[in-house]
Amino acid sequence: MTKVAVLHGGISNEREVSLSSGRQVAAALREAGFDVDLIDVTDDLAALLTALTPKPDAVFNALHGRFGEDGAIQGVLDWLDIPYTHSGVRASAVAMNKESAKAIFAAAGLPVAIGAVIPVEDLAAADPIPLPYVIKPVSEGSSVGVSIVRAGDNRRAEVVQTWRYGPMAMVEEFIPGRELTVGVMGDRALAVTDIIADAGMFYDYESKYSDGGSHHIVPAAIHSDIYAQAMDVALRAHKALGCRGASRSDFRYDDTRGEPGRLVLLELNTQPGLTPTSLLPEQAAHLGISFSRLCAWMVEHASCRE
Repeated sequence: MTKVAVLHGGISNEREVSLSSGRQVAAALREAGFDVDLIDVTDDLAALLTALTPKPDAVFNALHGRFGEDGAIQGVLDWLDIPYTHSGVRASAVAMNKESAKAIFAAAGLPVAIGAVIPVEDLAAADPIPLPYVIKPVSEGSSVGVSIVRAGDNRRAEVVQTWRYGPMAMVEEFIPGRELTVGVMGDRALAVTDIIADAGMFYDYESKYSDGGSHHIVPAAIHSDIYAQAMDVALRAHKALGCRGASRSDFRYDDTRGEPGRLVLLELNTQPGLTPTSLLPEQAAHLGISFSRLCAWMVEHASCRE
């Protein structure tokens, strides 16, 4: 029987989400017939190394955020020569850094938002780009730290005072319309989901992980040309970054002036969530792939040193 260590928890802002993902993954892998060891990762690296001794046949990486999907844990597992799920060091590190990923997307001819990376302190003096715009951390996931600045709300000072994500911030044009996402498994784009946040103006952290925070429409009821474009761009983004296993690309779709509208790639997530409200499992289920089969597929495609 294949021995799989599921890593969850971690030390990022997304620890609770990761704990939920890990529990579900462990149960699904046991259902699929794997021998599973569920490991709560903390800031004690020595304890993690001990937990991975003797070496399992594979690691299921259910960590989210910094140190979990930015290439750090991937490097440790490469060093230990243990195959692991999802992307390797380089793709994980690049995808987690929005500035680097955006540059690669643009070079590949993919549609990206207009914006720049600036010192956070510059926000106190003036608006860096025309209103409305979005402020986001350069290296966080799950919409952690994301704010929208609109005409008349003067949130810049508040953002500067409460910012805790490093000296730089990414500012981008605010794109009205819909939030779309596309999951990828290997060389296959799964489906397009239309995400409707129920509690706020955009799909923030609370909307993503709270019961009733959002609802998802899959397949998205959008113009067929845009549907096809989103599927194509997601797969091209996955390949441009050198991802492996599963990923999920997030988009804004401006259909406010009618369809077909403007599709913009926001970012790619190399560690899609696997919680009760997560999007990748929904898309897999839409195609007849059960959650246990999805998790088993990820283990079967585990690798290292890429």
